[in-house]
Amino acid sequence: MDLNTSVNCTIWPHENAVEQYMYPEAYSMFFIIGFPANCLSLYVAWVLMKKGNNLAVYLINLSVGDLLYILTLPIWIMMWPYGKTICVICVFMLYTNFYTSAMFLSCIAVDRYLAIVYPLKFCTFRKRKTAVNMSIAAWIFTVIFNAVTVYPDSIYDEEDLICLDLFPLPKEQRIVNITRFVVGFLIPALVVGFCYWRIYSAVKKNQKLESMERRHVFRLLGSILLTLYLCFGPVHIMMVLRIFLENCPYPNWLFIGYKVCVLLAMLNCLADPLLYCFMSRMGQASASNVLLILRRRGKKDLIFLNIITIKNDLFYLYIVYIT
Repeated sequence: MDLNTSVNCTIWPHENAVEQYMYPEAYSMFFIIGFPANCLSLYVAWVLMKKGNNLAVYLINLSVGDLLYILTLPIWIMMWPYGKTICVICVFMLYTNFYTSAMFLSCIAVDRYLAIVYPLKFCTFRKRKTAVNMSIAAWIFTVIFNAVTVYPDSIYDEEDLICLDLFPLPKEQRIVNITRFVVGFLIPALVVGFCYWRIYSAVKKNQKLESMERRHVFRLLGSILLTLYLCFGPVHIMMVLRIFLENCPYPNWLFIGYKVCVLLAMLNCLADPLLYCFMSRMGQASASNVLLILRRRGKKDLIFLNIITIKNDLFYLYIVYIT
């Protein structure tokens, strides 16, 4: 087929400006910010878990999943000279991060749902041991799911040195994309949405809760909704659209939109430590202790994390370089 017959025909990924210019800069930023942020959140979550906080177990797993993927980001910066095996490993880590994050966010939402809507009925269920068992089950399920759905021949093009984003979509990948949309996004999105709706209704009816406590609950659930829907929603929708619209000629916006949505999904690595660990007062105190130690060390070129307190205990994370 003549690729010159239409300007809307297939654009090969390595010729696209999104991957040539946006991807290297985005990967570098995600690594520089995401690695120290997730290391800090991992420490904070560990401190919380030692104090008996069952939610901290899920936070630890979120950070571990993010770090495993972040460590592969330097490999993605360049064109793919590493071969099929490394490609399969990196893609496996990518989807593992996607779906463990979705599952652990769902676990947090369900835990808050049981704690607020049924505070006495399920108190014995909401234990640290239960959270550990749920986390192990989530990892096992995700590993098996990815082992079944990651086909080496569908994600690597040896001739053009392309990993993951093969255009047009291989036929065997179409059923995989639908499965990922349903299992990896739609089900967690429905679970989190249901939990948020029930919690919102219960909190609104409870007149004993102070306004600050209400805001705290709504922020936590709202941040989970935002992360799940904003980070993972667009890329999974694009996976489905590729099945039905990816013909030649097909609109270039499909290719470019898909690449941008993949970048958007990677924001999850930054959203987890920002939106969850630092919304806990105990977590804020633990993080502040780490920052104090780092400031006192005062070594040249030391990267430290400066936490700035905003109104109502909402924290944002900034990277500051000492010169």
